[in-house]
Amino acid sequence: MAPGVARRARRRPPRSVRSARPVGVRARSAEDWWWDRLAPSGSGYHLLQSDSMLLVLPGPGPARTRVQRRAARRTQRPVPPASRAAAVKARSRPAPVSEPQQGPDPGWGDRIPLEILLQIFGLLVASDGPMPFLGRAARVCRRWHEAASQPALWHTVTLSPPLAGRLAKSGAKAEKKLLASLEWLMPNRFSQLQRLTLIHWKSQVHPVLKLVSESCPRLTFLKLSDCHGVTPDTLVMLAKACPQLHSLDIQHSMVESTAVVSFLEEAGPRMCKLWLTYSSQTTAILGALLGGCCPQLRVLEVSTGINRNSTPLQLPVEALQKGCPQLQALLQVLRLLNLMWLPKPSGRVVTPGPGFPSLEELCLAGSSCNFVSNEALGRLLRDSPNLRLLDLRGCARITPGGLRDLPCQDLEQLHLGLYGTSDRLTLAKEGSHLLTQKWCHALRELDLSGQGFSEKDLEQALAAFSVTPGASHPALCSLNLRGTRVTPSTVSSVISSCPGLLYLNLESCRCLPRGLKRAYRGQEEVQWCREQLLTSPPPSS
Repeated sequence: MAPGVARRARRRPPRSVRSARPVGVRARSAEDWWWDRLAPSGSGYHLLQSDSMLLVLPGPGPARTRVQRRAARRTQRPVPPASRAAAVKARSRPAPVSEPQQGPDPGWGDRIPLEILLQIFGLLVASDGPMPFLGRAARVCRRWHEAASQPALWHTVTLSPPLAGRLAKSGAKAEKKLLASLEWLMPNRFSQLQRLTLIHWKSQVHPVLKLVSESCPRLTFLKLSDCHGVTPDTLVMLAKACPQLHSLDIQHSMVESTAVVSFLEEAGPRMCKLWLTYSSQTTAILGALLGGCCPQLRVLEVSTGINRNSTPLQLPVEALQKGCPQLQALLQVLRLLNLMWLPKPSGRVVTPGPGFPSLEELCLAGSSCNFVSNEALGRLLRDSPNLRLLDLRGCARITPGGLRDLPCQDLEQLHLGLYGTSDRLTLAKEGSHLLTQKWCHALRELDLSGQGFSEKDLEQALAAFSVTPGASHPALCSLNLRGTRVTPSTVSSVISSCPGLLYLNLESCRCLPRGLKRAYRGQEEVQWCREQLLTSPPPSS
């Protein structure tokens, strides 16, 4: 044998002997079976597994064997003229019978039990809402369509015409088109509806609410935002047809006071939450509340609309407490947002009321200076020991001494920020330590932005967080010092004393070095700020 032939013979690998089962191949496990179910062989999909998710990605196509890949490459090569006759003869020969390839399983979606699908869909609906997920899932297969059609999943719905904000004729046409769809959806999908929100309905509010009263007896919450044409008969009809309705939000909607009063007279004994927009007709609604029509009311919010009303709101606090004894005992949240509030008409002597003993949240925030003083705040919170949130942003007349005299001892959120009003007012320069010394053990959020406290006063105030009772770490996790005269040493000290601090706002702080006057979010950024403050040179005067 020639030397070259011998070398080629040695290089040629031995042929493998086919057997029924290759040696060393383990039996298929349950995990392999599930992976084949999720992405069957030849379906055109492959799986990608990471730490917290499992992705099913489309692949270039079904996997091919080595022989199939070689045959595909041969077909792409140009055929020479001499071999065309041989190709014709090869066509006349019978083709070898090949094994059928495994195609995608068309019924994989039908194999998931309906109960499991409902649980999965319920989790997605709870996080993202029913639309557009349920509408898309209903197109996958019959089983998914059956699951997505269950009324139990359609418990929260928001309806808005698609052409809102355009011409009046186009908007009315879009509302009628959506109303035609709702005539079928209400009895077939929304029979167990609990929370409904209508946005930008101008002409078809009455027909929609009529459908709701006929098909949604379990409705508990109704919100009308930028809606027109709500009549007293509409709301009364809804109150009678939905015995579980206990929350009404009509902020930024044109609703007559007579309609709201009629609704409260019908559904008042079960009303728990009420949101209103302040206007000239709000007095009639407050008069109905003073008459005791809503004894179970726990949340009351009155705010201004887009066009701010300059007429002060005269809310008789003592009359509200005395006229509605059950309201006085159960009210938990009171919000008077961005409006001018007068606690009483001037020149009258008012007997102190019983207060709100169950009040947990009081919000009097506004974008401009209001008439709230220490005396008015004390009357409002005369007997509220359970107060947890106090929002007085824009209330420049409130002083630390007035806050110290409040009966609440475990306040968790205190917002005293002044936004756009501090330039025209004479602010207190001392007294911030009175706030932190009283509530440092419970405060989680503190907002002092725009206040005029001096450097030493702020240092004394924030030093209270380093001496908490019981030698435990302070609960403070959010601190807003925007526009104050806080110093670098004070900031680094409070960061060291509060390891749970997650938000720190130092914007426009004139006593801090340049480059550090910004907001910090997260423990890493807050600790980085402390390191920079310790190594940075003091700012130049």
